[in-house]
Amino acid sequence: MPKIATIDPREARGIRRLLFWRAKRNYGTVPGIFKILAVDLRVGRPAGSLYGYLHLRGKSPLSRLQREMVATVVNGKVGGAP
Repeated sequence: MPKIATIDPREARGIRRLLFWRAKRNYGTVPGIFKILAVDLRVGRPAGSLYGYLHLRGKSPLSRLQREMVATVVNGKVGGAP
């Protein structure tokens, strides 16, 4: 079965290590989507902006249920997150 590439925060080096530290400081944990986006930073930044737009702003176009559904799928793909 194919797996989605991720980066373990404990194994991150360089700029990724700094980004993981900042994510953990801001969110209390490193979100699963962040572990995926950190694999390719050229994709990570615009995708991270989209994630913030859809999930973190006050008036998201997605309902809370839809956001939870996306989070559940992502967390399952990366081995779960608290």
